[in-house]
Amino acid sequence: MRLLLVEDSARLRDLVGETIRGAGWRLDAVGSVAEAQEALATTRYDLVLLDLGLPDGDGLAVIRDLRRARDPTPVLALTARTAVDERIAGLDAGADDYLGKPFNNGELLARARALLRRAPLVADPVLETGALRFDPATQEASCAGEVIALAPRERAALEILLRHAGRVTPKRGLEAMLSEFDGETSPNAIELVLSRLRRKLAPYETSAAIETVRGVGYMLRETRADTGEA
Repeated sequence: MRLLLVEDSARLRDLVGETIRGAGWRLDAVGSVAEAQEALATTRYDLVLLDLGLPDGDGLAVIRDLRRARDPTPVLALTARTAVDERIAGLDAGADDYLGKPFNNGELLARARALLRRAPLVADPVLETGALRFDPATQEASCAGEVIALAPRERAALEILLRHAGRVTPKRGLEAMLSEFDGETSPNAIELVLSRLRRKLAPYETSAAIETVRGVGYMLRETRADTGEA
């Protein structure tokens, strides 16, 4: 299980993070609406723990964005907004449960477990760009039916790029993915992983290319097999 905590208080992020990781779950923690949107755009989570009062906007916007995209990821709102009409607004926006601050860590874990039990089991579709395919269920990459041998970090990077094919994937999102494998990562870790991934894809006629968008991130785009151009 991988959870996302969105909380602007560094102290509370640390305390809740310790509780969540102590329960055996993986956790990414961010402190703003912008960071939450970026994390959700690049990573699939089983549960979002969301503070509603964030420095750059209302956490309700994050929930509405998820539901407009038909994303069923459960959301547990963590907030000091405990008035009845505020709780109603949060639930109507698409939150699955509501926990007022201050809260007991045991209750937080119990509510998280309940939401995770109720989460729909939806199989991810096979991801495709050109002749390149990736099956999230088996973690298998292939081209024209031939399996492409990839290391775990290379598979994870390819999955993220395929999920956002034709769009720029922010470098920070890929760095967050790498941190799951290595903890802290070096400044050029992403470049090294993508360099190896490009080399392993090169012998195959995938009709897809990984491009660097300088200062922003990376993009996987489909190319025309006859000319090599988009």
